[in-house]
Amino acid sequence: MTERELPKKRPVPVRILDWREIGEPGDKAVLRRQASRCMDCGVPFCHQGCPLGNLIPEWNDLTWRGEGRAASDRLHATNNFPELTGRLCPAPCESSCVLGINQPAVTIKSIEQAIADEAFANGWTEPHPPARLTGKTVAVVGSGPAGLAAAQQLTRAGHTVVVYERDDRIGGLLRYGIPDFKLEKRTLEARLAQMQAEGTRFRAGVEIGRELGWQELRERFDAVLIATGAPVARELDIPGRGLDGVHLAMEYLVQQNRAVAGTVPANQISARGKHVVVLGGGDTGADCIGTAHRQGALSVTNLAIGVQPPSERPAHQPWPVHPSLFEVQSSHEEGGERAYLVSTVELLANAAGEVRALKVADTEIVDGVRRPKAGTEREIPADLVLLALGFTGADASIGEALDVPFERGLPVRTPDFATDVPGVFVAGDAGRGASLIVWAIAEGRAAAAAVDAHLEGASSLPAPVRASDRPFAVA
Repeated sequence: MTERELPKKRPVPVRILDWREIGEPGDKAVLRRQASRCMDCGVPFCHQGCPLGNLIPEWNDLTWRGEGRAASDRLHATNNFPELTGRLCPAPCESSCVLGINQPAVTIKSIEQAIADEAFANGWTEPHPPARLTGKTVAVVGSGPAGLAAAQQLTRAGHTVVVYERDDRIGGLLRYGIPDFKLEKRTLEARLAQMQAEGTRFRAGVEIGRELGWQELRERFDAVLIATGAPVARELDIPGRGLDGVHLAMEYLVQQNRAVAGTVPANQISARGKHVVVLGGGDTGADCIGTAHRQGALSVTNLAIGVQPPSERPAHQPWPVHPSLFEVQSSHEEGGERAYLVSTVELLANAAGEVRALKVADTEIVDGVRRPKAGTEREIPADLVLLALGFTGADASIGEALDVPFERGLPVRTPDFATDVPGVFVAGDAGRGASLIVWAIAEGRAAAAAVDAHLEGASSLPAPVRASDRPFAVA
């Protein structure tokens, strides 16, 4: 029997010395063995687990047969950016793999990345410009995975698409939010080059609502797709929040990504020589941990207010549901401490007004609410505190400018991604709240079909999801 085998990573002492991706080059023999574990299921539940409906058994079989070009074609048939999901997606497809009922699941994610990387290396990702132009124009606001997926689909359908990005480079959080040790930007650049060759137009450094008004955008274009993400960070309303050395996670991560790209910010936030505390146990927190290690932190402590997830699938999350499990990401392998059921009560200052420590307490549930437990208060030294507490929604000024109602921090939309304003659509995190990259791409593809149908009366573009499918709740 072939055992599950994941690609090797570079040794921790080596990889924390640079910002390159942590993975080592894959072994084709291992890849084919892993692809051979796919069982040719009568009902492949991995399709259900993937919001994109990826044809997983088909490209697994083609990989096992050594037909890389054909595997790439089948992979790209449902996924615009498999090189991104192969690196960044938590792989709900693997949670619903039929083999996973009683054995370790097929290594779907690593096979996907290997297929995508081979396609780029061999020039199989040729541009696919449209055969004809419709004469219709679409503005896509935001260049993250949802906006880029929608833009590529709409361009290939023959519309003239312009992607607006407020940052100085295209990519959204892919560019400045995801650390290079998880996604080297050459991968992003290769895909953007393909999109430009197909005809998609990019306008970086243009913030809609400032350099160009939302209403003016509506007047210029036949349709507008809002794909700005859900960038509003959840704050920590406790004494000491305003101290020097206390920062939102994205402020910290964006600065480091800019530095890696060659633009070192003035007064860059750095963990070098500091005791770092990261509040929040999600992916953003893990990215902060890995960044702090590479910057040379003296220590890194990760605190979460919730219960530590189980290591094995709990009974109330049976197969094929994607379970909430205790996850050891690459950043956690690199060092530091993790603690759960810990609430931060106060941030303490030194004489210079800089943070010196956190006052924390264990938590308990009282009347259904988790609260600090009396008598458990203690201090944790900290020279740098990073708040990775999640995100609460989209920028409300968008709704005000377009007269689009907001609920729970997000613009109201129909299952077809449309707002009450004719010709204005919403996709990705901007509509569902902070979620997974695979959902962003799926929503971008589906929203493109909705926009195409609005402009042409009908659409042949695939729509893998509807806006109402399994929405992600935003607190």
